[in-house]
Amino acid sequence: MKSIGKINTLNKNIMPDMVIVENINEEADGQRIDNFFFKRFKRVPKSHIYQLLRSGQVRVNSKRINADYRLQQNDKVRIPPIRTFQSAQKIIKPPLAAFEVLFEDEWLLAINKPSGIAVHGGSGISYGVIEQLRAHHPDWKFLELVHRLDRETSGVLLLAKKRSALVEAHRQIREGIVQKRYSVMVKGRWRNAKQSVKLSLNKFVTADGERRVMVMSGKNEEKKELPAHTVFTFKKNWQNFSLLEAELKTGRTHQIRVHLAHLGFPIVGDDKYGDFELNKKLMKGKQRLALKRMFLHAASLKMTHPATGEYIGLEAALPNDLTAFLQRLDEETPVNRP
Repeated sequence: MKSIGKINTLNKNIMPDMVIVENINEEADGQRIDNFFFKRFKRVPKSHIYQLLRSGQVRVNSKRINADYRLQQNDKVRIPPIRTFQSAQKIIKPPLAAFEVLFEDEWLLAINKPSGIAVHGGSGISYGVIEQLRAHHPDWKFLELVHRLDRETSGVLLLAKKRSALVEAHRQIREGIVQKRYSVMVKGRWRNAKQSVKLSLNKFVTADGERRVMVMSGKNEEKKELPAHTVFTFKKNWQNFSLLEAELKTGRTHQIRVHLAHLGFPIVGDDKYGDFELNKKLMKGKQRLALKRMFLHAASLKMTHPATGEYIGLEAALPNDLTAFLQRLDEETPVNRP
């Protein structure tokens, strides 16, 4: 497998000193508003762009929007005056930014994302996978994420190198053609060979400003209901842990994590919805078992190629740290029946 290695780049930009209203053309159709600004104003720190978005200075069709808003052709974007940053600031990319390439052609790029690297920059994160790849390949005129993985989740990550490929991939995701399966370790003894979970989710913000997701409890007109469907398949049991395969039927934020936590089977190492006491013990590694990350791995993705129509099956092997955890568990006597 080839890999894409470390990247160093400079921020560059020339900023407007007055309000500009720009009409979105076909080329930017479907692009996230934050990515639109990142590509256009490369010298501006991402934190400043997010501040402009949060404060409502950036508007689309005269309305406030969130950073994840996707532009549509003929949208009118209000671009406010943006501070000029005279000195170019060098961005040092992390040493882990060497991505194993699982598949690549002129339409698609699939990598094996390591745990600990965000897929894109955001609040408190200066860069992610997408920013690093764009900097490393300035000759690529287009590059967008087809889907997302949480920062601590490893595995198959698919990107589109042409807008037509992105649009078709998103259609397949909406229509359930794309199959995404994850390997996940939970606390507790799982009992069912296969379990289909349909629990709607709701996003909220904690008192500390942290974004979270929870299972909807009853109807609430003030909350946006997000239907979510996950199918869990039993793989192996140990005394206090279970290995499962999770297949996403929908792709909501933190869907697998929240569904499992709600069922009473938190993911091992999950720092948002997991068993914090167990996580602390595993992090310290004082006992025989040790794990310093969440045990959630995007193991496979299957779809129809957006241009050729051929079947594509992408697989990412379990990382060494998760494999080592399994080996230590196997020193116990596994109970293979749910």
